[in-house]
Amino acid sequence: MHKVKKYIAEDLKFSNQTIKEMKINSKKFYNKIKERRSVREFSNDKIDINIIKNAILSAGSAPSGANLQPWHFVVIKNKNVKKKIRIEAEKEEENFYKYKAPKEWLDALTPLGTDENKKFIENAPYLIAIFEKKFSVSKNKKIKNYYVKESVGIATGILITCLHFSGLAMLTHTPSPMTFLNQILKRPSNEKPFVLLIVGRPDKDVKVPKFAKQKKAFEEITSIF
Repeated sequence: MHKVKKYIAEDLKFSNQTIKEMKINSKKFYNKIKERRSVREFSNDKIDINIIKNAILSAGSAPSGANLQPWHFVVIKNKNVKKKIRIEAEKEEENFYKYKAPKEWLDALTPLGTDENKKFIENAPYLIAIFEKKFSVSKNKKIKNYYVKESVGIATGILITCLHFSGLAMLTHTPSPMTFLNQILKRPSNEKPFVLLIVGRPDKDVKVPKFAKQKKAFEEITSIF
């Protein structure tokens, strides 16, 4: 029978806030995060790599199945690598827009004005490729990971949130399939691309569709019992 290690009080760093303070802080968080927008036009301003590192460390703090942390983050700043990724991504996107996407999907994308041209991949100062690990390998031993997509999804959300709080904009990009990322970034077969984040400062003339601000009301997305 396994012994369960009990938490030591000093390990738990929860602040002893009053209900009023909690309410204020939750409102501040909402007011900040609701400003987040996906953008497709980035400036080429240089970004301190430590901002990216802190965001990834924040993502790495996410909960995961059995605390196995089934993720890997690849930061791309090299121009040649970004160009290779753009070429391969645009091949998949062209196939999507011309042959694979059903009319309903294309109609839904029309207000965004998107197409197979993904110049933002090269224009943005950083790309972050996030991989989900179906299993890990340690000392030639295969270790099964649990709740992989859920864990990586939570980590990605924390990463996006930290980047936003740091003053950066980002776009989630998911050409399908994304196996070319394994080849270009030299990642092993037990890792599957989850999402490619495009990261940087938004271009000064960037425009976001008005409907992007239209989020569903609390009553539409919530039930309370």
